[in-house]
Amino acid sequence: MFDEEPRPKPVQRFVPAALQDWAETELRAYIADLQAEIARAEAAIASRSHQRSAADAFFRKPG
Repeated sequence: MFDEEPRPKPVQRFVPAALQDWAETELRAYIADLQAEIARAEAAIASRSHQRSAADAFFRKPG
């Protein structure tokens, strides 16, 4: 019905850093950054799940 352009798929993937030369404080900061990014990704998943549930409820057939 509508001609929508497909959204490009994300191509960026996680590339592990070379950690052998990092100081402990740098490693702890890196872990904190990764945990923050994981929380951000989990929040995006939860948001999409909530939106999907709301759409499913809206379009559900009565009966």
